[in-house]
Amino acid sequence: MSLLGMVIFLVVIGVALWLIDTYVPMNRTIKGILNVVVIIVVAIFVLNAFGILSAFPKLRIGVLP
Repeated sequence: MSLLGMVIFLVVIGVALWLIDTYVPMNRTIKGILNVVVIIVVAIFVLNAFGILSAFPKLRIGVLP
């Protein structure tokens, strides 16, 4: 993914998260959890896209063996 594509992806995710936070009636706690989960998933995606996660081949994300 090119740098421009990554920036567009991050802007789209940010706008989508802002729209959900602004216009979807939801409990404040659930919105906070949703924001944290989206930020963690996007951070892992960005780290993987730049090849930083490939530096740790034994690192497993998940519980299954």
